[in-house]
Amino acid sequence: MGTDSNGWNRARGLAVKALLLIGGALLVKRLRKSTTRWDHARLVAQSLAGEKYSKDQASRDPDNYFNIRMLTCPAAELVDGSKVLYFEQAFWRSPQKPFRQRLLMAKPCPKELKCDVELSTYAIRDMEEYKNFCDRPKDQRPQPEEVIGDIAEHLTTINLKRCPRGKRCLYEGSTPPGGFPNSWNGATYCTSELAIMKNNEIHTWDRGYDEDGNQVWGQKEGPYEFKPAPTSCFNDMLSPLNFPPPPSMERRIEGSFILQE
Repeated sequence: MGTDSNGWNRARGLAVKALLLIGGALLVKRLRKSTTRWDHARLVAQSLAGEKYSKDQASRDPDNYFNIRMLTCPAAELVDGSKVLYFEQAFWRSPQKPFRQRLLMAKPCPKELKCDVELSTYAIRDMEEYKNFCDRPKDQRPQPEEVIGDIAEHLTTINLKRCPRGKRCLYEGSTPPGGFPNSWNGATYCTSELAIMKNNEIHTWDRGYDEDGNQVWGQKEGPYEFKPAPTSCFNDMLSPLNFPPPPSMERRIEGSFILQE
């Protein structure tokens, strides 16, 4: 009788354990399901963050690409969980003088759209206050509540989708058909494409078009490819790639990056 009851207790214990495991697995599955939209937004924000350079591309094709530093870091979070990032670009030799400054907002796509993450770009009310935001100690930057108050005009939105298995990217997407209004250098609208690669590279392609559909600014050959900063950014400091272009060329390049408000 004692042996039987021990066997029964053991069997009952195993059954309870199995139920707990199954219940736990279902709970995890349910939690994953309910947070997956925000997981995508969080992953995109994490992938964008950091210091990245187009140096390799500039060395392969110096006629069309410059060595540009792209720096992005978390700046605030909205009540609904949307991630706000500060983003700037500068020529490698003058990182303290960014020619493009933006606030980015990553959040899940509205349910009616067939995408995973909505990444929007905004102008900043006082760009001077934000120069080199990511390089500064946290107590010497605008604080999250100030950042939220400094979100100015909405410039573009890119709808990102998770890349299918087998592709080199994690997420990719573009602005909706027709792009967004833009008036720089004779443009009437602009488009943006973005790909977040598995090796932590970011590929961006911004272009402006006139009312006849002719491209008037931006790269014609393909996207800029930004790779994570090497362990030492001071290697090859004397490489010709690291010297800024002449002022007239610099103005032209800046224009192609600045989506005028």
